[in-house]
Amino acid sequence: MKKHKSESENHKGKADLEAEEKGINVPDESKEADEISRLNDRYLRLAADFDNFRRRTLKERQDLILSAGEDLIVGILPVLDDFERAFEMLHKAEGDNSTAIEGTEIIYKKLLSFLTSKGLKVIEALGEELNTDYHEAIAQIAVEEQEMKNKIVEVLQKGYTLNSKVIRFAKVVVGQ
Repeated sequence: MKKHKSESENHKGKADLEAEEKGINVPDESKEADEISRLNDRYLRLAADFDNFRRRTLKERQDLILSAGEDLIVGILPVLDDFERAFEMLHKAEGDNSTAIEGTEIIYKKLLSFLTSKGLKVIEALGEELNTDYHEAIAQIAVEEQEMKNKIVEVLQKGYTLNSKVIRFAKVVVGQ
C-alpha cells in the first residue's frame, strides 16, 4: 500500500512540475479555502448591511409618513383655540345665538374629528399632577384644598400630541 501511495504522490508531483514548466499556476488548496472563506465572510457582511439598510429606510419612511402633516396640524391648532374662544363668547352673549352656536359647533367637531383621525390627541391636564413631559407651568396659585396642591387647577392653553409626540405643551396653573 505504501508503494501505491508514494506512486500517486510522485505522479501528482510530476504533473505539478509539468504545469509549472508550461507556465500554468498550480492552485494551492489552502489558498483556495482561505479565499472561499474570505469571500463567504464578505458576502455575509454585505447581506447583513443590506438588511440593516432596508430596515432603516423602512423606519425612516414610516416616521416620515407619521410626521408628514405635523407642520400643517401645528398651524391649525390656533384655529382650534379660536373656535373654543368663539364658543365662550357666543355663550356669554345675550340674545338668541343658538343657530350660530350650533353651526360653529358642527364645524369645530368636524375639524376636530379629522385631526383626531390623523393622530391628534388633547393632553388631559385639569386635576392631574404636573408632568413636565406634557405640561408647562405658567403660574402657581395658593389653594385651600390639600388634594389640589401640586395639581393643575387651570388650563390656560390646551396641549396636544400627534402620534404620541408632544407638538404643543399644555400651559397650566399649578396649585400650591
